[in-house]
Amino acid sequence: MKKNQKGFSLIELLIVVAIILIIAAIAIPNLLRARIAANESSAVGSIRTIVTAEISYANSYQIGPAAAIGNLQNPAGCVASAATACLVDTTLSVTKAKSGYTFDAIGNGGAATLASPNTGFEAIANPITVGTSGQRSFCSDMSGVLHVDPAGAVMTTAQGACAAIPAVLQ
Repeated sequence: MKKNQKGFSLIELLIVVAIILIIAAIAIPNLLRARIAANESSAVGSIRTIVTAEISYANSYQIGPAAAIGNLQNPAGCVASAATACLVDTTLSVTKAKSGYTFDAIGNGGAATLASPNTGFEAIANPITVGTSGQRSFCSDMSGVLHVDPAGAVMTTAQGACAAIPAVLQ
């Protein structure tokens, strides 16, 4: 070999690749944890949006909270009515999925009419894949208090189910 050859030896290249792999091994778990935290923050914000919309719906139509989350939707060209209140983006009210979480909200009592208004609601957010898209499940009811299940168990919209879950310290 000539002494004045330019370039890197195989050993030098392997050392650089090893350093890059070590840095990646450290950074990737932190990136995944950051993504889970961002998804959970988005879910909490979405639950608060649904709660605000449910209370607005109850005050606007005098039939209590909406019978289903679909009644809160805001489709293109929306004209506000009890069937489509134009309060919540269709991502939450129709698709029911956003930022790694699924959402639902059901009024307690059924169809919600003037003669038989709903008395409350349950709004839930469950991670699509526990440990990957989110770690915890969230819910709220007419009280507006956010409740959390740290295990990420699938929550239901059954009447009173949310109140049985511990509240988040605010």
